[in-house]
Amino acid sequence: MLSTSALAFAIVKWVGVAYLVFVGLKLLLSRTAAPLAVADAPAALPLRQVFMQGFWTNVLNPKVALFFLAFLPQFIDQDAPAKPLAFLALGLVFNVTGTAWNLIVAWAAGAMARSPHVIAVKVWLDRALGALFLALGTRLAVTSQP
Repeated sequence: MLSTSALAFAIVKWVGVAYLVFVGLKLLLSRTAAPLAVADAPAALPLRQVFMQGFWTNVLNPKVALFFLAFLPQFIDQDAPAKPLAFLALGLVFNVTGTAWNLIVAWAAGAMARSPHVIAVKVWLDRALGALFLALGTRLAVTSQP
């Protein structure tokens, strides 16, 4: 629809430009707040409760099952004698690698949060991303309809 209607394309384009410029300016002009004091931090939940919450969220999410049903069959040989076992093995590999990656990200985020340089990095990232969003908004503004 957007490629056939010049008006629809222009509306979506200028809404996108406005949004990108707004976010860019907001990031460039943002003031960095002081980090939360320990007293302001919410009470930590037990790790088992956090794990179970994530587990049940994924188990009960139909998009996860649809993803596996759509993605994994292409990696299973059509002549495999035990297709369900191959399906489970690929799902297990996916979950083990995903868990390992999430542990690495959680560890890195925890280490960064304890660093005294977090505020300086946040200011730098806000300014860099603000400039990037302004550049993308400008580029979109001067782009003509494809």
